[in-house]
Amino acid sequence: MTSYKELGLVNTREMFAKAVKGGYAIPAFNFNTMEQMQAIVQAAVETKSPVIMQVSKGARNYANGTILRYMAQGAVEYAKELGCPNPQIVLHLDHGDSFELCKECIDNGFSSVMFDGSALPYEENIAITKKVVEYAHKYDVTVEAELGVLAGVEDEVSAAESHYTRPEEVEDFSKRSGCDSLAISIGTSHGAYKFTPEQCTRDPKTGKLVPPPLAFDILHEIEKRIPGFPIVLHGSSSVPQDEVDTINKYGGKLPDAVGIPEEQLREASKSAVCKINIDSDSRLAMTAAIRKHLAENPSHFDPRQYLKPARENMKKMYIHKIVNVLGSDNKL
Repeated sequence: MTSYKELGLVNTREMFAKAVKGGYAIPAFNFNTMEQMQAIVQAAVETKSPVIMQVSKGARNYANGTILRYMAQGAVEYAKELGCPNPQIVLHLDHGDSFELCKECIDNGFSSVMFDGSALPYEENIAITKKVVEYAHKYDVTVEAELGVLAGVEDEVSAAESHYTRPEEVEDFSKRSGCDSLAISIGTSHGAYKFTPEQCTRDPKTGKLVPPPLAFDILHEIEKRIPGFPIVLHGSSSVPQDEVDTINKYGGKLPDAVGIPEEQLREASKSAVCKINIDSDSRLAMTAAIRKHLAENPSHFDPRQYLKPARENMKKMYIHKIVNVLGSDNKL
């Protein structure tokens, strides 16, 4: 058993309470590699922001759970080295799909876990979430749950259609499950193709897809029913068109990739939404920089030569999200 406190990590309880009260959202950035971790820490330190470093089941399979745990510990020490004496870093399991996986992560130093039972029958979702909560709270680990289904594909999480969260269920679910935060579905989606062209309109000047608005009426109704309760938005990458264009320019094929408009995420972050998940934007920033560098420098073969600009591009993106979208800068 490794306690996250031994690693210098924190759980989400205090940072969420501050975010709800302060009208901003905590960035939750997924990571799989050292370069992503370095960029996240550099951005968080430079902006003086708390941060959640997320690990999906797929990331644990790819990079190894033990390595990722010590990367998170390294992130804390790296932040201190960069001049942040008291970093607020969470190591979070994203989309845990079983009690066993959540328990394994808790036992191995995670400070927060998500059990995603959104595809299960309502009562089964409550029952397993409650089981996770009862185990997690023994070790002061916080638990995120989910109601409603997001469309799209991200790692092992896949759904063809979204199902909005039913506001009439949230009070009962949060009370009976005992969860510390609740991920809801109001129109966000996983992956780089968050909407089909048929769901969007096209800007007559640019030809770019314009996505439909998020269901803020559902969010506001949920806020009324569970006032002050921490709300989470998954699938909230904006899929920056400049990164998509760079990828396509240098040999990629991402036609009609479209994300969530940042102005809608800014509006959400001022509400009870206190955690916003961003993964695809990091992947796009990394891939765009690598494709551009290799196209312009065909003789390069040292990974450091193309991973350094990739890291810088991700850091730039993370800082932009923290400062201009989520508003979590200068909150340490």
